Amino acid sequence: MISEEHLYAIALRECSLIGDINFTKLIKAFGSAKNVWENAKKEFRKMDGFGRKMVSDIGNPIHLNFAEKEIAFCESNHIRIRLKHHDELPFLLNECEDAPAILYQKGNLKNPSLPISIVGTRNMTSYGRQFIKDFFEETKVYNFISVSGLALGVDREVHDQSIQNEIPTAAILAHGFQTLYPSKNKKLSEKIIEEGGALFTEFNSSRKPDRENFIQRNRIIAGISPVTIVVETAFGGGSISTASFANNYNREVFALPGKITDPYSQGCNHLIFQNKASTISSIKTLILSLGFNQPKEKMEELFPPSPSTVQLSENQNIIYKYISENPQINLDELAEKISLSTHKILPIILELELLGKLKTLSGRQFIAI
Repeated sequence: MISEEHLYAIALRECSLIGDINFTKLIKAFGSAKNVWENAKKEFRKMDGFGRKMVSDIGNPIHLNFAEKEIAFCESNHIRIRLKHHDELPFLLNECEDAPAILYQKGNLKNPSLPISIVGTRNMTSYGRQFIKDFFEETKVYNFISVSGLALGVDREVHDQSIQNEIPTAAILAHGFQTLYPSKNKKLSEKIIEEGGALFTEFNSSRKPDRENFIQRNRIIAGISPVTIVVETAFGGGSISTASFANNYNREVFALPGKITDPYSQGCNHLIFQNKASTISSIKTLILSLGFNQPKEKMEELFPPSPSTVQLSENQNIIYKYISENPQINLDELAEKISLSTHKILPIILELELLGKLKTLSGRQFIAI
């Protein structure tokens, strides 16, 4: 439900010099976007690092008027407005320091499950296409959500294969919902929503697909998932930035190796050479590394109407029990105590949160609920 806080949050995010990180700092200082809007210019001296220039645009009625129009557009187009400071972002994305203050969503993911980001070049080869086809054929019995960027090439193939194999898919856009880029993917975007997937963007409805938006978008693709798979990319391709974001967020990255003479394998080979990605040696070993150990039929039992009756798996039970006995333990401490790597813990944490068993606090800390 859209509230007054959504209005002030959108207006605040439109102010010059108020990016996602400064937005979060202001919310922490004043408690709400409305309080920031009404008090920041008078009380900015109370905040470290905030000068008069930084808050000068806050309170500008032009932004409030823009926010009113934005909300009207969202309401008429069935777009949900998620606020980071209301803990409404997807679980893993919410823990990223530079996560978007506002995330717009069109469509509803039917079954909450493990997100896996898969990215690559627009100039996909038959090698990359075959890998994607084989990957989805082998994983269609498991419960997960594919995430990509709705570009041509690898992204489009990821979304197409997800739909063909009845796997929900999420597309992260580099523009607002008034446009769809590339226009060739308009029907695909509609199909994603029809088949139980969703489109996400941090950009307001009027934002165009400017070049700089795509790198900014890539941090969401990396942050929303515990794992990023790079299929094919050249040196300096956009997927390299996605892998870098994933590395910075302490996520697992896998890359598909190729011939050193193939230009769209060189980026993947370089990621592997620099130890920024693990090598995909086979789809079977990749599936094991992803932690896919329960078929879809069994995974669906993880989401019954009453979380209190859930029978936890062995690893879920170990993690839940340890967090219950050690409230506010952080991810690194938990990994050390139970001798399990962080990239294997994160999907289990996600499952437990979806079950209503855990809550994530800032700083990658967890408590049982």
